[in-house]
This record gives sequence, C-alpha cells and structure tokens, in this order.
Amino acid sequence: MNKVVLIGRLTRDPEIRYSNQQDGTQMAIARYSLAVDRKGKDSGADFISCVAFGKHGEFAEKYLSKGMKIGIIGRIQTGSYIKQDGQKVYTTDVIVEEHEFCEKKADSELESAPDDFVQVPEDAVNDLPFK
Repeated sequence: MNKVVLIGRLTRDPEIRYSNQQDGTQMAIARYSLAVDRKGKDSGADFISCVAFGKHGEFAEKYLSKGMKIGIIGRIQTGSYIKQDGQKVYTTDVIVEEHEFCEKKADSELESAPDDFVQVPEDAVNDLPFK
C-alpha cells in the first residue's frame, strides 16, 4: 500500500503548467512544496514536493496560495532524470489525490467584505413616519 496523509503550509504559490493530451485537450499540472512540522525534540519542518494533475491541478491553481494550511492525501512516486551535465538526479514527490482546507479564511478577510448596508444617521431614523 502506498498512501500518504500530510497537513502543512504551502511554501509558495503553486507553479502551473498545462500538458497536451492525445485527445487534444490540456491537463493542468500543479507543483508546490508543503512545509510539514516535525514532532518531538527534532523540531523543524520537512519540505515535501507535491504534484497535482488534472482536476486537482486546476483546484490548486484556483484556490491554493502561499501560506495556506491544507491537508492532502496522495501517494509517493520516485523517479529520476539526467541533467544537461550528465548527472543523474533522483526525485521523490507526493502525487496528490485529494486536497482539503485546514483553516477558514482569516477573520480580517471576512470583516473587510462589504455587507451592502448603508449607514443611516440616527436623526434620520427618528424622522420616519412609522416606527
């Protein structure tokens, strides 16, 4: 079984690119890094490379940004490639299968939203013909 569950904060905005599919459509690919706190004496964080494809990539592009606390479920995938200088580089990524928000929007963001109500002076209320 290859299953990963992580909760952490995005270290940067997701990097989005699109890949052409055989059927002529484009698939979103989002890459981002998640800072996951360590427990115990060895405090600090691990920085986990995450990749989201398709609808999950589109979700990341639309809703995720640097500093957000999210939870993901996915699987680990390893790979390698050869750099231009001939050096082989090994990679380890979490392939995202689910995203979840772990905190609500900041209260300050909610308070700054206009409520579309007009402030009426107190003396104007007293002049109303009905009460």
